[in-house]
Amino acid sequence: MHDYDIVIVGAGPAGISAGIYAVSRGLKTLVLERESVGGIIGSVSTVTHYAGMPEAESGAAFARRLQDQAIAAGVDIAYQQVRRVALADEVKTISTGTDVYRAPRIVLANGGTPRVLDVPGEVELTGKGCGLNAARDGAAYRGKSVYVIGGADGAVKEALFLARFAHRVRIVCVERELACVDEFRRKVAATPAIEVIPFTAVGALHGADRVEAIDLVSLADGSARTIEDPGCGVFVYAGCAPNTQLYADQLVLQDGYIPTNERMETALPGVYAAGDIRVKQVRQVATAVADGAVAAVNAASR
Repeated sequence: MHDYDIVIVGAGPAGISAGIYAVSRGLKTLVLERESVGGIIGSVSTVTHYAGMPEAESGAAFARRLQDQAIAAGVDIAYQQVRRVALADEVKTISTGTDVYRAPRIVLANGGTPRVLDVPGEVELTGKGCGLNAARDGAAYRGKSVYVIGGADGAVKEALFLARFAHRVRIVCVERELACVDEFRRKVAATPAIEVIPFTAVGALHGADRVEAIDLVSLADGSARTIEDPGCGVFVYAGCAPNTQLYADQLVLQDGYIPTNERMETALPGVYAAGDIRVKQVRQVATAVADGAVAAVNAASR
């Protein structure tokens, strides 16, 4: 049994921000993280629209900055997966596979999990041309053809990055037009290697040892076509689902997300939520960092 003043679940921008602010307020602070500091942002090609960020900062570099700053501040980070939580009592209990932690304050900041396509062939071809990461795998598709599935900011940003390497980048999105910011739309229009296929869904992936063909289904009339494209890469950026499964029996969720007030307080005293896991309009690094700071400041004053 380990006792802390505050425990933060998740080491993405929201969780690390909460940890840094909590330590600055004199709280003995623990951050629990299943995989690595940074969360999803650590895997993106570049971090954009964040004030003061060096130009072309990679997600991996940003994640290292988060980790270094947290450690320098005195935040304890334990790499364990949270299995169970008890949030209703005055002292909250968080159990992992090996340890139990207790604290009167807890910040839920464990973000989201990227959505998959859930189509035939995806499971079999993951790691064989499907389920790729632009920052990690983009250079391997130099001179080849790639498909980016998704039309929001994150997807289009990665498509622009992939255009540095690939001969052709096809953005396949379910929207009638790209759902990204104007800046990215202009860049796409100015990039000859990128083709946008709107109002279209992926129906299936085909191939033995590699992706060899992709079925595309028109959302206008339901017609399907198969594009033969041996050796292509499929990069899925179709949004994220909030990691709230652990809390569904203790907190009332709204479309899977945790409602909070402006102080980041949930319906349970001493329980806060920050970042992509909570109900909010804008899910960006900047808002996640702000959420974490607000949660920690208010937790410290409790």
